Amino acid sequence: QLQVVESGGGSVQPGGSLTLSCTSTGRRLEYHAVAWFRQAPGKEREGVSCINAPGGSTEYIEAVKGRFTVSRDHAKNMVWLQMNNLGPEDTAVYYCAAAPGDHAHYSGCYRSDKYDYWGQGTEVTVSA
Repeated sequence: QLQVVESGGGSVQPGGSLTLSCTSTGRRLEYHAVAWFRQAPGKEREGVSCINAPGGSTEYIEAVKGRFTVSRDHAKNMVWLQMNNLGPEDTAVYYCAAAPGDHAHYSGCYRSDKYDYWGQGTEVTVSA
């Protein structure tokens, strides 16, 4: 059974950067599409960024384009979300989610019901 584990959250000032990491235990992420979601206080969970299994296709919501970068390294069994120029609006619990194959990536990668495996979340707080 694959288990997803995120790390890297923390508190930063506006304009700062953080890199979130996602890995797995039990099975590797290599043949899984991966997405990052976030849930801000009092708001619904939203998809932020997606990357397909091979890593050659990525997606970003408009709010993070140009600031966030998703990447993966199969050899290291890692997926990262590099977040730059963070603002208070980025404050949320961030979740990494994985789904076998690429169907989730190419059929609406921000739909949470497409993903079978979820991490426990890592908290990001952006404040002065």
